[in-house]
Amino acid sequence: MHSQNLIQSLSSQWPATLPGVVRLGIDLVHVPRIAESLRDFGDRFAQRLFTDAEIAYARSSGSEQAARFAARFAAKEATIKTLSLSDAGVNWRDMEVQRAADGACSLVLRGEALAAARSMGVGRLLVSLSHDGDYAAAVVAALSDTDEPHR
Repeated sequence: MHSQNLIQSLSSQWPATLPGVVRLGIDLVHVPRIAESLRDFGDRFAQRLFTDAEIAYARSSGSEQAARFAARFAAKEATIKTLSLSDAGVNWRDMEVQRAADGACSLVLRGEALAAARSMGVGRLLVSLSHDGDYAAAVVAALSDTDEPHR
C-alpha cells in the first residue's frame, strides 16, 4: 500500500503534458547488417546515407567503423520516425549527426527534413546514441520552438 501512495503522490506532481516535447523516436540496428552493406557496396552505400563528416568520423576507427555507421543509421531512422518522414522520401544526407569534442552528439537537419521539422514547430532535436556488440541504438526527441505544451 505504501508504494501505491508514493506512485499517486508522484504522479499528481507530474504535468499532464511535457512542455516542449513534440515527438520521440527510437531505432535499433544490427551492426553486422551495416558491416555487410559496407563490404558489399562500399563507398556507394556510405555516400548515399552519410555526410562527408559522418563518414570521416566513422572511418577514423577501423575496429568501430561499422558500429559508428550503425549508430548514425539508427539516429537517422529515429529522426524519420520522430518527424513522420517515412512517406516523404527524405534525403538521408539531410540528417547529420555531429559529434562534439566532449563526445556529445547533436542532429543537424537540412532540406526536406528541416522543412518538416519547422512545419511541426520543432525548434531543436536531442539525440542519444549507443552501441554495444552487435547492436546500435538511437533515441531522438523533437522539442518545440515555443514554451507551449504539446499533446
